[in-house]
Amino acid sequence: MCNSTANIHFVYGIAANLFAVLLYGSNLVHIKKVETGDGMFFQWVNCAGIWAVSLVGNLLLNSPKFYPLAMLGGVIWATGNVAVVTILKAIGLSLGILIWGSASLLMGWASSRFGWFGISAQDVSRPLLNYCGAGLCMLSGMIFFYVKADVEPHPSSDSIPLLLNGRTSSGNYGPNFSEFWMDAQGPKTRRFIGCLLAVVVGLMYGSTFVPILYIKNHSSCHDSIFYGASMYDLDYVYAQGCGIFLASTVYFVVYCAAMNNKPKVYPQVILPGLLSGLMWALATYCWFLANNYLSSVITFPIVTAGYSLVAALWGSLIFREIKGLFNCVLLFFGTCVVVVGSVLTAFSKY
Repeated sequence: MCNSTANIHFVYGIAANLFAVLLYGSNLVHIKKVETGDGMFFQWVNCAGIWAVSLVGNLLLNSPKFYPLAMLGGVIWATGNVAVVTILKAIGLSLGILIWGSASLLMGWASSRFGWFGISAQDVSRPLLNYCGAGLCMLSGMIFFYVKADVEPHPSSDSIPLLLNGRTSSGNYGPNFSEFWMDAQGPKTRRFIGCLLAVVVGLMYGSTFVPILYIKNHSSCHDSIFYGASMYDLDYVYAQGCGIFLASTVYFVVYCAAMNNKPKVYPQVILPGLLSGLMWALATYCWFLANNYLSSVITFPIVTAGYSLVAALWGSLIFREIKGLFNCVLLFFGTCVVVVGSVLTAFSKY
């Protein structure tokens, strides 16, 4: 009976992870053909969409107790999200998400497996499989560094209107795309900066859930302020969403001040940004639901490797970012390695 229940939970967890993978891997696809400028307005709209979905979810869950510490994970995520548009412009959707997915995977796996940042270490039944899986995922990240992407920094459009002043980029007074600092960099410099930022962003994304794990780990400690805290991961999504929206708002205000109250705001970004936030928030709910059936040391490799693969397929097959036989072979080999690594890690608990 116990084995049957465990198998059912495993199936539910994998199903929730699958939805998370599809949503995470596709949430940035619809901005590929939309001019986002320096990305600051996009990230604010995106985070507003995430907060709106988390608010609805919080009401549906009857407003569970709010823990401000859970907001810290949202702040960390929003900090990394600021660089997403820069990464996409520098190295593309497929390569960017593959690299930050690998870095996120390793950070999330290591913090859960070894108990970093004050959380309890999670044991697995087959440690060798777990370590081999993590090692393969690290190898895949190294392989992706050698893949070269052919990326268009800006979508082909004759006129990109601005929301605040109604001017267009094709007019004499419109914003020049070269004003974005990344556009002034050469191909090699752009690639180096994009890869470096992708690693940093991945490490931040991989640390997003640490505050929630910390709260849950200390819920049974009588002398802890988190004593009696909920073990249901979905109860913390709203707090994380608040942290995301608060941090993104602060960053956008600072950006507006730095731009002398003349931010680059493109109207085409609004609906895609909100849709991206909606998809990301729903994916997070699916992921958190999976954590109730599988531990995070299992779900992290599955989700991060999975959404990286989905994004790679979008970027290479639809947007043609990866060209040339050598690059395609490297991309295929790297994705095979990361899939095998995630499968080994998933089954290491059973």
